[in-house]
Amino acid sequence: MAVSTKRKRSDQTHDRSKRAPSGAAVLREDVTASLRRALFEEWARTGYDALSLERVANRAGVGKAALYRRWSSKSEFAADSLRTIALSVTPVPDTGSLEDDIRTLLRAVLRLLRSPVVRAILPDLHAHSGRNGELAPVQAELASTRRKRAEQVIDRAVGRGELSGSVDRELCLDLLAAPLYWRLVVVSGACGRARLERLVSATLAALRATV
Repeated sequence: MAVSTKRKRSDQTHDRSKRAPSGAAVLREDVTASLRRALFEEWARTGYDALSLERVANRAGVGKAALYRRWSSKSEFAADSLRTIALSVTPVPDTGSLEDDIRTLLRAVLRLLRSPVVRAILPDLHAHSGRNGELAPVQAELASTRRKRAEQVIDRAVGRGELSGSVDRELCLDLLAAPLYWRLVVVSGACGRARLERLVSATLAALRATV
């Protein structure tokens, strides 16, 4: 009985040691999401250089302390939020054909670029990074990640025999989404269903010509 009691007390002590310290702050996911949303809304409104963390916290309905418990600086906040969003956009599922892969990818990019917030932030991010700003490393990282994802489309097409193994991969990656970005972000044009289908056909033909 004595041994059993000692073991029970030891187990209870071990369990308590694994618990969070009393009074430790618990970071609520809904607050984190609200802060990220407020960051992007303020960024789109003011640009990164004029972005105020105090206004971000006010827009999210929390104090600045809640923000600084999660991120130590504006650049860390922005970089972490960009990485988080990037993981959830522009999927590249295997549809079984290059044409449908292109269509799926362009539809995902179109949904993303139809957001006024995204259309405002992306040029500002590129301009800031071009001036060797503090977000240049994360912008380069995100660009590399997007291209690696898109390269799966090229790899699958080569594997199916739909593209030659000698295609210019870098050029293919440039062609996959750049025309849609140019139309929606640079010239502020529209892209309806018919135009998207024409773009799918044109992109497919262009990829096959990059040998």
